[in-house]
Amino acid sequence: MRLASIAMLSFGLLPICAANAEVVNTDAGPMQLTAVAEGFDEPWAIGFLPDGGILVTERTGALWLIRESQRTAVTGLPEVFAQGQGGLLDVMVPRDFATSREIWLSYARPARRGGATALGRGILSEDGARIDDFRTVFTAEGYTGGRHFGSRIVEASDGTIYLTTGDRGTGPKGTQAQNAALAAGKVIHLNRDGSPASRIEGWMAGVHSLGHRNIQGAALDRDGSLLAVEHGAKGGDELNRIAQGRNYGWPVISYGVNYNGRRIGEGQTKPGLEQPLHYWDPSIAPSGLMVYSGALVPDWAGDIFTGSLNSDFISRLDPDRPTGTGFAEERIASDATARVRDIVEGPDGAIWFLSVNEGTLFRMAP
Repeated sequence: MRLASIAMLSFGLLPICAANAEVVNTDAGPMQLTAVAEGFDEPWAIGFLPDGGILVTERTGALWLIRESQRTAVTGLPEVFAQGQGGLLDVMVPRDFATSREIWLSYARPARRGGATALGRGILSEDGARIDDFRTVFTAEGYTGGRHFGSRIVEASDGTIYLTTGDRGTGPKGTQAQNAALAAGKVIHLNRDGSPASRIEGWMAGVHSLGHRNIQGAALDRDGSLLAVEHGAKGGDELNRIAQGRNYGWPVISYGVNYNGRRIGEGQTKPGLEQPLHYWDPSIAPSGLMVYSGALVPDWAGDIFTGSLNSDFISRLDPDRPTGTGFAEERIASDATARVRDIVEGPDGAIWFLSVNEGTLFRMAP
């Protein structure tokens, strides 16, 4: 892995190289895309530490700490099921990290029937070289195959934890996402000790919402509500506002069709099933999700960003400009935006993202 190094960021000690920057034109003016760290193998998620360090997961099972021009392989990780789309997935640094030193990880865990989406936490050592006392607090049911694990972690405003899952590739005829007794195709809501934070009569304890195909991005909106983006089949990717006890339709309704061109379920709408805030047809395979504060680019305050895994751009949605599919969209594209897996706002107000194809962590700022 190579780290660019010339100038220091103001929020910490991570070096970046302005000479390694590409300029991309956007509706808010030109932005510099700077490669910060390179050489990752299928990077999946970004997490920022209060001291300026950055954590990056690789799906193949590694967790890296980037700090003070150095990168460290963090040990003490759980065993992962690194097959297909499974492996080490999301990383979340809670707001109380300075006192708790907790690090949360989601991952595909080996299970009797193949792999299962799991969530756990441990304590990051003072030198950042290892996670101590890692404990799995939630494991979904296992399935064969390596598709549709989810899985993003979001800390709610009250400190509870949301975990997103996928339907495990059970297809348009599968019932897992609609089965409230199963974890597949759900948003799971937990307390910090792993106990259920959502309890709905007739549903598995902890299930917060159902009817999801494969949630690959989740974030809090400015009002504290949970937003999520999920993959459709051939078209029908969705941005949803998640509310407790709601059914988001998969595979009963969808704005896409199956890969063979046949209709999915019963159409696009049905009473009692939620409609998306925005949908994409054709599919962009959205991954990662961020609601921008406007810190460095005031014109983008409140806008929603997600990466595309199949069309190599960053999608910016403007909730103040409604359209027939939801919101007006700008597509920010360059050589750097090849299969964007995660996108977050850093403590410096810049937009940081991971390109799978480039194996690189980028920073975008004016």
